[in-house]
Amino acid sequence: MTDTPLRLYGYFRSSAAFRTRIALNLKGLAYETAPVDLLGGEQRAESFAALNPQKLVPLLEVDGRLVNQSLAIIEYLDEVHPEPPLLPGDALERAQIRAFALAIACDIHPLNNLRVLQHLTGPMGRSEAEKDAWYRHWIAEGLEPLEQMMATRPAPSPFCFGDRPTLADICLVPQLANARRTRCDLTPYPNLLKIEANCLALDAFHRATPELQPR
Repeated sequence: MTDTPLRLYGYFRSSAAFRTRIALNLKGLAYETAPVDLLGGEQRAESFAALNPQKLVPLLEVDGRLVNQSLAIIEYLDEVHPEPPLLPGDALERAQIRAFALAIACDIHPLNNLRVLQHLTGPMGRSEAEKDAWYRHWIAEGLEPLEQMMATRPAPSPFCFGDRPTLADICLVPQLANARRTRCDLTPYPNLLKIEANCLALDAFHRATPELQPR
């Protein structure tokens, strides 16, 4: 454990905050949780916007200094607390891990983010059924190539890239949790589901799940 005071602003169901909790747990770091109610609009309050002008979670406070964006936070933690490494291997292997993680964090997640879904059913006037169809379409578009990548690995392993979880697994598990909550069909992705099960068997992943977080 570290003596450095860490405070994580997040929302229990935010997949980006979920990623960050996993990373903190894998590093064995103690942190204080500061819940931000996204459904209630607390992220748009002046007090939180003053901390993060993007009005998004997660936000990590380290000795009074702030870091936003989940992948930036996770890479910061990996630099400051290098064991266990979340981006192991040589430069090419690290690039492959990042590519997998970014396919989720940049290509899947933004299209299904809460503020996007609220815009669909709010200003754009789309129905809940249309919103759900949008969500499921982009989940399928995003997960199919990731499943193919895992199915064609030259050496299958318990986790996305080896015998220990990396940034790729940290991004995968929360995205699958979100997809499941929106009743997406995940049966076409057996390799991803096996990796998810291996991850959730680890305490660091289990303790980060939305069900165990303050609200």
